Amino acid sequence: MISFAWPWLFLVLPLPWLVRRLLPPAALPESRALRLPFYRDIPAAVSTPAARRRWRQGLAWAAWVLLVLAAARPQWLGEPMQLPLAGRDLMLAVDLSGSMEQEDYRLNGRPVNRLAVVKAVAGRFIERREGDRLGLILFGSRAYLQTPLTHDRATVRSMLDEAVIGLAGRETAVGDAIAVAVKRLKEQAQQDRVLILLTDGSNTVGNIAPLDAARVAAKAGVRIYTIGIGGGPVGVRTPFGMLTKKGTDLDTATLQAIARETGGRYFQATDAAQLGQVYEELDRLEPSVRDQRSFRPMHALFMWPAGLALLLSGALALTALPGAERLTRFAGPDRTGWR
Repeated sequence: MISFAWPWLFLVLPLPWLVRRLLPPAALPESRALRLPFYRDIPAAVSTPAARRRWRQGLAWAAWVLLVLAAARPQWLGEPMQLPLAGRDLMLAVDLSGSMEQEDYRLNGRPVNRLAVVKAVAGRFIERREGDRLGLILFGSRAYLQTPLTHDRATVRSMLDEAVIGLAGRETAVGDAIAVAVKRLKEQAQQDRVLILLTDGSNTVGNIAPLDAARVAAKAGVRIYTIGIGGGPVGVRTPFGMLTKKGTDLDTATLQAIARETGGRYFQATDAAQLGQVYEELDRLEPSVRDQRSFRPMHALFMWPAGLALLLSGALALTALPGAERLTRFAGPDRTGWR
């Protein structure tokens, strides 16, 4: 739709008519008289026909209306678009260590490894976080920022889907993952800073201990929700069939302490259903902020009426030339003999 930024300027539309009606005519400058032998013939020679005069007045009024229209700043408003919503700053830290290869989960009726389940369930969680800025950290022997904080949830999920086991090393640096998340989150002005840490093992390598990193996170106002993957019986294929052994060395005590230190919670998911319930619980504990504000893109249109007014003004100026030419021809040597 079309709107006007300054619609009150339309009040000046009758201004030329009011000036002509209310103000006296401008006084002509005094000058010495010049006697011409053809004086009586001048009015007939230079007079403008009534039709042509009305046409010129129409051009002048049209140019004036277009100038006022341009001054009122017409603009085209596009369809409403949702603003980037201001919610939480939420980082996901996903373990890519070698133990994530364990196929002790089932997805859609078939056995899959732990990372495949994390991708499926966490991907749906990412899609629901409308309004939040999400970031992704992948860690193994080292921790790497894969995706900085962004409203682009599709990119975050794509980066998670492309992650492979061992990309960051085969060991587990939980403390380093927390440190990288805190470094990225504390640089933001946002107060709602959340880290979801997902791992299936204990800290075995790294430059900072997990509990020390948790204390730093608490001082920076970062809440950490820890999710323990696995921990249940693990099926192992052998030449003698499937054997069951004890789960990985999941350090539940440390993960619980990290969550408690930062005001978060600890969850353990021994199967895909439980992991889905964990993310549903996280949605409840940290609901995304949904703002209903929107904006409409605006495109200025003032240049069109202003350009038309310029063209009409030029046409109006050109209409004065034929009258001047007639006067010149009348005053030439063919009528007066003067040179």
